[in-house]
Amino acid sequence: MSRGFGVVIAVGVLGLSLVGAGEAGADRGRVFPSEFALPNGFLPEGIAIGDEPTAYFGSRGDGSIYRVDLRTGKGRVFSEGPGTPSVGLKVDDRERLFVAGGGAGNGRVVDARGGAVLKSYQFSPDAETFINDVVVTDRAAWFTDSRKSVLYKVSLGRRGELPDAATTVPLTGEFVLTPGVNNANGIAETPDGRALLIVQSNTGKLFRVDPASGATEEVDLGGQVLTNGDGLLVKGRYLYVVQNRLNTVAKFSLNRTGTRGELVTTATDPRFDVPTTVASFGRSLYLPNARFSTTPTPDTTYNAVAIPEP
Repeated sequence: MSRGFGVVIAVGVLGLSLVGAGEAGADRGRVFPSEFALPNGFLPEGIAIGDEPTAYFGSRGDGSIYRVDLRTGKGRVFSEGPGTPSVGLKVDDRERLFVAGGGAGNGRVVDARGGAVLKSYQFSPDAETFINDVVVTDRAAWFTDSRKSVLYKVSLGRRGELPDAATTVPLTGEFVLTPGVNNANGIAETPDGRALLIVQSNTGKLFRVDPASGATEEVDLGGQVLTNGDGLLVKGRYLYVVQNRLNTVAKFSLNRTGTRGELVTTATDPRFDVPTTVASFGRSLYLPNARFSTTPTPDTTYNAVAIPEP
């Protein structure tokens, strides 16, 4: 058993979020809120944070996107939803949000400054689909479909140009789809940037995907199972996995190619209420509480919380 197996860190309400070097230099050392409210009835799930202290949250209700200034915790809906979900989302260095459309089988790209839709893509033509999460690499945006054994690739031009259509990449190899339940969920790049990682929620397995072929191999996690695995975040050589209904974030140390990982620790917090995914800023992790175990109403309260990186 390696160091850190089975250790749980109970992270208290620290009331701060420190900004690291290289991120918003003028705000370095400033105390940020560690908890902030989202609109009542919003039904949050995805979160994206870029180089600036700004977080974006998608609504799995009407698909609206809520933008928050991490320095103050204040925000507003800046992009009205299309009436279909916004689930996973990522922001690129061109200030564009790539948004996964859940059961609508689609995705879209939104101007992160003004909220206008720049491009829309219909990935799946049938109802057996759930476009769950997205990662943006230097060459493409990759979307998972939790109900199909595929990834959807939105190739980017040399200057980041968006294509007119996406490409479907079948998953082959060790990944095996279980019909009728959520399979591939969170997605991230390997530390060396040459492959992708996806978590299969129903089995708790992590897979490395060759983006050129779609070939998959299970990542050796030393026997660890990612039960209720949801959002993924790779930061340097560390992988963070949100285990939503367990109210837990697991931290793994990866080799560069992403073929092996070792559990470092797990973290929880009394403010967690089924967090779904994670983004980082400075030395803090930010997580939206989806509250899946609470029956939603128009007045149901939602929030996001920050914890120190474990």
